[in-house]
Amino acid sequence: MFQPIHIVRLDERSLNIFILAGQDEGIELEIKPDGSIEP
Repeated sequence: MFQPIHIVRLDERSLNIFILAGQDEGIELEIKPDGSIEP
């Protein structure tokens, strides 16, 4: 199932990647430098 991605942002202080996706922007993910994912 494909979802549109609205924002991908790198936090330069923590090196976390933030992703905002979904039809109604209801999917939020944060990927930490060690590869773990926080919903």
